Amino acid sequence: MKVIRMAKLIVLGGALILIGLICWWFFGHHVQQTGRATRTKTGQEATVVVNGGYSPATIVLKKGIPAKVNFEMHDSTACLSHVVVEQLGIDKDLTKQPVTTITVPTDQAKEFNYACGMNMFHGKIIVK
Repeated sequence: MKVIRMAKLIVLGGALILIGLICWWFFGHHVQQTGRATRTKTGQEATVVVNGGYSPATIVLKKGIPAKVNFEMHDSTACLSHVVVEQLGIDKDLTKQPVTTITVPTDQAKEFNYACGMNMFHGKIIVK
């Protein structure tokens, strides 16, 4: 009887810890990096590394300077195999090449949200 009771307590404790971790993963406040574009001869470029998410998740671009954002694929997860920027009508398959480039209009200050193909991982491109 004592062994069964102890086993139930261990299973209950493990389940509560697992529920807590799941809640933290989906609802917790996670600090996200913000990246800035670097100047090139023809404009500005920023790189987002795709590896279990987007790093940095937020990119800041300067208004009025032609811009490209490179998505560098390091993860073969099905969810992260596509990047979707709905406002620009972009849905790119990231698995076809190691780096996929998208052009972002910078003629006006604006924010563009992007996500993985399953809308589970998110990022933002800010033009200011």
